[in-house]
Amino acid sequence: MPGRVFLTEPPKAIAATFGQEVTPIADEKPRYNIAPGQDVVTLTEAGLTRMRWGMIPVGRVNARGRPVMETIVNARSETVFDKTAFAGVGRAVLPVNGWYEWTGEKRRKTAWRITPKAGGLLCFAAINDVWKAPGGQKLHQIATVTCEPSGDVRGVHHRMAVVLEPAQVSIWLRAPEDELKELMRPWPDGRLAIEPATDVNWDAP
Repeated sequence: MPGRVFLTEPPKAIAATFGQEVTPIADEKPRYNIAPGQDVVTLTEAGLTRMRWGMIPVGRVNARGRPVMETIVNARSETVFDKTAFAGVGRAVLPVNGWYEWTGEKRRKTAWRITPKAGGLLCFAAINDVWKAPGGQKLHQIATVTCEPSGDVRGVHHRMAVVLEPAQVSIWLRAPEDELKELMRPWPDGRLAIEPATDVNWDAP
């Protein structure tokens, strides 16, 4: 499950991948260390935009009727469309060139970079909504959808983001919920490369 991601693809290449106008993200710079709480390039039915990674579920309640207070960065695929905390959310896609995971003890953790062996973009399934802040301000926000790990990822984490094939992106964005279960499964084994991320400045964006 992605703790941090990176996006280094040029904006024109991102737009071309999805057949979208580049204008909304034309000034996007390569980013090697994107953390929850920051804005990320996002694809919705309306096109490319930017949203905050991490959903503040204000006004939502859990199964016991209690308010959901924590910011949600990742939503489990097994329950994402069943939990009341996610009632009424939309669907989106988070394009990345890869993500990072950590293993080891607290002060001796090893960072790992996970990328597609074929290069290019990974399309993470995501949900989105709008948080209406006091004073009328609106904050568009997303959370990635996670599933069981593939064999490639299992050694570094017990979850991974749902990765969509290019042909599945429009299905994820537009199809009825009951047609989405087939998409929410680990990416096939052998397609991801994992290497130590020793060259990343974690204090830099």
